[in-house]
Amino acid sequence: MAPSTSRSPRFSISMALVLVCAFGLLLTSAGGASRADLMAQAIVRAGAFVALAMVLLFQPIGVWRGARPVAWLLGATILLVGVQLVPLPPALWQALPGRALFAEAAVLAGRPQPWRPLSLVPSATVNALGSLSVPLAVFVLALGLRSRERQVLPTLVLAQISMVALIAVLQASGFNIDVPLADLAPGEVSGSFSNRNHFAVFMALGSVIAPYWALMHPGGLAWRAPVAIGLVLVFLLLILASGSRVGLTAGSVAIVFAAVGTWRGLRAAAVRLPRWAAPALIGSALLAVLGLTLVSVGARRAASIERLATLSVGEDLRSRSFSTITQMISDYFPVGTGFGSFDPIFRLHEPDRLLRLTYLNHAHNDVLEVVLDGGMAGALLLLCCLSWWAFASVQAWRRPALGNLAQPGSVMVLVLLIASLFDYPLRTPLMMEILIVAALWLATSKAPIDPSSTRTRRSAPPRPLP
Repeated sequence: MAPSTSRSPRFSISMALVLVCAFGLLLTSAGGASRADLMAQAIVRAGAFVALAMVLLFQPIGVWRGARPVAWLLGATILLVGVQLVPLPPALWQALPGRALFAEAAVLAGRPQPWRPLSLVPSATVNALGSLSVPLAVFVLALGLRSRERQVLPTLVLAQISMVALIAVLQASGFNIDVPLADLAPGEVSGSFSNRNHFAVFMALGSVIAPYWALMHPGGLAWRAPVAIGLVLVFLLLILASGSRVGLTAGSVAIVFAAVGTWRGLRAAAVRLPRWAAPALIGSALLAVLGLTLVSVGARRAASIERLATLSVGEDLRSRSFSTITQMISDYFPVGTGFGSFDPIFRLHEPDRLLRLTYLNHAHNDVLEVVLDGGMAGALLLLCCLSWWAFASVQAWRRPALGNLAQPGSVMVLVLLIASLFDYPLRTPLMMEILIVAALWLATSKAPIDPSSTRTRRSAPPRPLP
């Protein structure tokens, strides 16, 4: 009888997975700011271009079924920003709304009208175009992953959020944490983010992923469930400590939707447990959330709740500038002012009653700012994105499946949308990465994450002995 020559298949790691991990680590440490003048932006974008080159040259691009809508929307965004940099003939450019003031510059200088791009601040639009290298790199890297490697993405994203949370825990404990590639505000609990609102929204995203991550492999639920509950509690405490009211709203939405979405999986897993186990686990989690919230308020560490009753100068300026921004949209519609141009263009229209020692670097409502910058084309692209998200979300929630990542992808996009109504989280590279990953999950998660947990694998027929 000859010995068996069968061998177990080796598990190899693709270059795309190595690049995903490396690029994710770079974004975690340097992708939390949106200002164009920070060194971190150059480093992050250089990393994006290197990752793109490595994948395109040495890694075969796989086929991720269902990813076409994400590719079309991402490509349309890049194309729209790029078109705004194409020079236009003087006569056509001067006929565009809102250009009369800028045309006077050439008249006063005694020079003929030059060819100008549609963007009123081309350097800002070039920066906006460069920032899109990050989501493009994330998308291409994700396509390069093998089917089995894509199952690791939730763990990697949750690890990124946990790393930022660890930095924030140290900050909340009084340690002076210096993140060299981030513009950290002194005394704030914001992890590696420059903005506490962005940090709190990032923690809210973690509150969505953690419960679904626990259900990915039912065989490991015994240890994954306590870890997930602990992470959600930490994320909630950090949201409370951050002082972000936007984060508190986003976190509440995230926890409610995550609880509703994972209830079916928890109920299925509870069949193998004693009857008292599931109610005890849920009750303990609710009591822990309530208790930790009350303790935080009593210890005056729940800055987010305390700020609900106050209105700072910054929030007052944002609310009072709403009418000015809407008037600007009307003045420059339907072509817009150019992506990234809000700061200098707003200063041209800012009334005396809004003058402060502080200034608005963004509209703090990305829906309005996209329409102002992109005009009708930006509004239509935004409408296409929202329509696709709504349609895909309805499909994801109507036909849920154990281990399906379409539901968390839908909720994560919702959380980012809510936050974008009051701030500008998606202008940071780290949030761009999360958006692309969430969109891919929403578009392509048609089957359970762990096929072995939902169906029995067919065993190979016995081989006859020689």
